[in-house]
Amino acid sequence: MRFLVHGSQVELIEGDLVTQDVDALVNAANSSLLGGGGVDGAIHRAAGPELLAACRTLGGCPTGEARLTPGFNLKARFVIHAVGPVYHGHPRDAELLAAAHHSSLELAREHKLRSIAFPAISTGAYGYPIDEAGEIALEAVQRYLRSHPEIALVRFVLWGEPALAAYLGAAQKVLAA
Repeated sequence: MRFLVHGSQVELIEGDLVTQDVDALVNAANSSLLGGGGVDGAIHRAAGPELLAACRTLGGCPTGEARLTPGFNLKARFVIHAVGPVYHGHPRDAELLAAAHHSSLELAREHKLRSIAFPAISTGAYGYPIDEAGEIALEAVQRYLRSHPEIALVRFVLWGEPALAAYLGAAQKVLAA
């Protein structure tokens, strides 16, 4: 499904993030940036060993921030490694999740990237409830696009029908309001 948000396209699709042909993929990374399971592992496998070598030069990344590397063997030219919070049910979790999205978009803008694809950051092993995460992510994107129309496309690539349904529900609240 597509939404027009402050002149930019926001898309929600079910699919495989690593196959997306966009300027940058967002990796739901851990703070070491040295690979892991889920989305992180899939991106590292698809990009090839050069991605891990590039990540080793970055010295990690704090929760709520993001770092940029080339995409290597991916269709995407770049990978933005965003570190979301482990869910504890505290208000700070939402702030850090929003910050991870904001930091990712800011890196895309700084590098003149016009299309970016996000996974559902923090909703896997980090345990963030997907309904809440979807609202926080979409609100952060909407806020960012309000003053940064140079990002033409923000795509959320969700793994499985339940994740897509959760984000569609969040979009109805946040973007269609």
